[in-house]
Amino acid sequence: MSAGIQSAVRAYNQVCKLDLRDQLILENLSFVKHILGRMLGGLPEHVDSENLESAGVLGLVEAAGQFDPTRGVAFTTFAYRRIRGAILDELRRNCPLPQRLLQHWAMIRAASIKLPLPLTFESIAQATGLSIDEVGACIDAIKMTRPESWSDELCQIPHPTDESSNAEATLSKQEETSLLATAIQELPDDMRNAISLYYYEGLRMKEIGEVLELSESRVSRLLTEAELRLKTSMLRVLRDGEQ
Repeated sequence: MSAGIQSAVRAYNQVCKLDLRDQLILENLSFVKHILGRMLGGLPEHVDSENLESAGVLGLVEAAGQFDPTRGVAFTTFAYRRIRGAILDELRRNCPLPQRLLQHWAMIRAASIKLPLPLTFESIAQATGLSIDEVGACIDAIKMTRPESWSDELCQIPHPTDESSNAEATLSKQEETSLLATAIQELPDDMRNAISLYYYEGLRMKEIGEVLELSESRVSRLLTEAELRLKTSMLRVLRDGEQ
C-alpha cells in the first residue's frame, strides 16, 4: 500500500472516530443528567447543579474520545465512572467542606468506635449530642466528597495493606451475599424500599421521592443510613465470628 493510500486510510479512520465520538456524546447527554440526578439528593441546596452538569458533560466527552467499541463493553458502563468522577472532582474543587462540618465528622468518628453495631443515625446523635438531622447532613456531605472511603473511615476499617487481618477478605462471595440479604431484610421498610428503588430499579432520587412521597433530601438520608447500617451489620457479624 502506497504512502498516499495509507494517509488517506488514516484520515478516514480519524473521521469515523470523530463521528462516533460526536454520536456518543449527543446520544448520552441524558445519561449525564441521570447520573447527576442519582447524586443530587445528597447535595446542599447552595451547590450549583448546572456547574456540576457541565463537569459531567466534560467527563462524557473524555469517555467518548477514549471509548473502543471493539472491546465489547457498553459505552454507558465505560463512561459511568468518568462522568461521576468528573462531577465529584468539580464538587471537591468548588464546594470545600466547612470547618463546622469537619468538626462534626471528627465527633461522629470518635463516637462510632464505642457504639454497638450496627450504627444508626439515632445512636450516633445520642452519643455526640448532635441532632439526627446534623448527623445525616454531615455524613451525606462526607459521603459525596469521599464516596470510596466514607464508611471505612467511620467504621475504622483497616486498609487492605494493613498487617492486621482483614476479616472481610475471608468471606466467600456466597457468604457475603447471604449476610447482605439478611441485613437488608432487617432494615426498616422505608430504607429497604429506597435501597430497592435506587440499586435494583436504577431510579434517580427525585423519582424515588415521587414513588415514596418523600423529598429528595429525605431519600438521600434514607439511602445513606441504610448503607451505614448494612456496612456495620456485616462488620458486626465478622467481628463476632472472630471472637
